[in-house]
Amino acid sequence: MARSKSSHRWMQRHVNDEYVKRSKREGYRSRAAYKLLEIQEKDHLLKPGLVVVDLGAAPGGWSQVAAELVGAKGAVIAIDLLEMDPIPGVTFIQADFRDDAGLHALEAALDGRAVDLVISDMAPNVSGMAAVDQPRAMHLVELALDFCTQHLRPGGGFVCKVFHGEGFDAWMREVKQRFGRAATRKPKASRAKSREVYLVAGNYHS
Repeated sequence: MARSKSSHRWMQRHVNDEYVKRSKREGYRSRAAYKLLEIQEKDHLLKPGLVVVDLGAAPGGWSQVAAELVGAKGAVIAIDLLEMDPIPGVTFIQADFRDDAGLHALEAALDGRAVDLVISDMAPNVSGMAAVDQPRAMHLVELALDFCTQHLRPGGGFVCKVFHGEGFDAWMREVKQRFGRAATRKPKASRAKSREVYLVAGNYHS
């Protein structure tokens, strides 16, 4: 089947993308790693010794960054429905964190430890229809916030991709009720045309 013009344009942008080139040169699995690195440079949430949970981790760019920064005394537990190749210092669970089985597997891997930081670069499979895609995206971030309320230690942090649109303002109000500080970031590695922004929250309180 011939490739569509839009598919060809996407491939050209991808191949020429400076962050794609950097990720290949520097050994990161995805250009998304640079979004987290830029957030880290500004907000300093990842520190040696932390217990980090990466929701929707595949292909592993964020887990790579987290494992590097928390070091041998820390722990990174990653979960995704898709397969992910092993990463040193990362415990990976192939499961759906949206269902009970996935949550139980994640809790077993935590083995009673409180979580210092929850990170999530998740996005739903897009249909191209905002009326469908936005509710799906908001459902994921609502589940991620709910996971924080169940497992994040007092004072813990949360970094999460979220899309502007219906439900965003109400979700941000809920985040601000649960965290002492919350802001959104638009990293340079995030494409300008994308509606995505990144929530960065800290000082969690129940």
